[in-house]
Amino acid sequence: MKDARIDRRLFLRGIGGVTAGVAAATTLGACGTGTSRSVGGSGKSGKTVVVRDSGGSYGAAFQKAIYTPFTQETGIAVKVLNLDDAPLLAQIKQGRPQCDLINITMTSHVRYVAEDALETLDRDRIKSLKSARIPENQITEHAVGHSFYGQCMAYRTDAFGGRKPESWADFWDTKAFQGGRSMCSPDGDLPELEFALLADGVPMDKLYPLDVDRAFKVLTRLRSDIKKFWDSGPLPGVLLSRQEVTMSTVWDGRIADLQKQGVPVERQLHGMRRQYQGYAIAKGAANVDAAYQLMDFSLRPESQANLAKVFPSNPSSPVAYEKLTEDERNALAGAPKYYDKGFDADVDWWLKNESAVTKRWLEWARG
Repeated sequence: MKDARIDRRLFLRGIGGVTAGVAAATTLGACGTGTSRSVGGSGKSGKTVVVRDSGGSYGAAFQKAIYTPFTQETGIAVKVLNLDDAPLLAQIKQGRPQCDLINITMTSHVRYVAEDALETLDRDRIKSLKSARIPENQITEHAVGHSFYGQCMAYRTDAFGGRKPESWADFWDTKAFQGGRSMCSPDGDLPELEFALLADGVPMDKLYPLDVDRAFKVLTRLRSDIKKFWDSGPLPGVLLSRQEVTMSTVWDGRIADLQKQGVPVERQLHGMRRQYQGYAIAKGAANVDAAYQLMDFSLRPESQANLAKVFPSNPSSPVAYEKLTEDERNALAGAPKYYDKGFDADVDWWLKNESAVTKRWLEWARG
């Protein structure tokens, strides 16, 4: 089962980064056409919109909270396509995209723009931008952010005699907070250089441009205590459940699942790294009008709130949090009480530096 957060990794594996040419994308496109499914019932209007998302529990949540209500309101049927980035890009280059609306990370959208694969958005056709008060930094010429996921710290509450780690400096302090650690590998998400710099005293608002040399020096101090590098969302929970580690970096939405299973874990949101998921329209899409309608519907505050009730998705709309109960709101890392504790990943910096950082990370991890 895929996770929406793996889109970036699939993109890099599929086309080798922004510089991949049309020929490479076309070759990879021949490897598979993806799978699709109709959701939300048949549209009474006879119209259809095709959405690319990652499927799994993420796709099921969208079906329940977004696609089915959209079809009920508009009569437009929604078909979902589970297709990796490389073959989709190849289709767009050939002028025959299978999907209309693309739901992936905002970072991946930038890569699509570099391939001239997205329509320039007409903001006047997305009425909910204003009512949802989507932050301007989540609106580009080609995409709009609808939610974010946070990468933070998780720890066992029974491991430190009642003490609670409060910062990334505590994550690095294996004398005061004993036990093994787990951190993310580049196969799971962006290398976690920001956390190392925060642990070394760099202020959150001074992180970028990242001091790569300094970050790797700090990472090296912890290297012998890192028992496992995780490459999938569930793995930190497995390691914490088995007590193989006492702390791990983690996607914040995974904590609630562990707690429901009775695992004594808690999250620490100080220094959380946020990455956004968003919508864009494929260049040459066959159903542009319907794509705009679904995007507009999905960005409504009530739609984002409904999604957050069935999936640990942090709405980009501040208004959406007002439509949740206090318990529902505070379970989300995007709640107003937590928001200032975190920072947004600098998409431009990572696009320019990820390849070099990943290569260096792999060499560092091998020791």
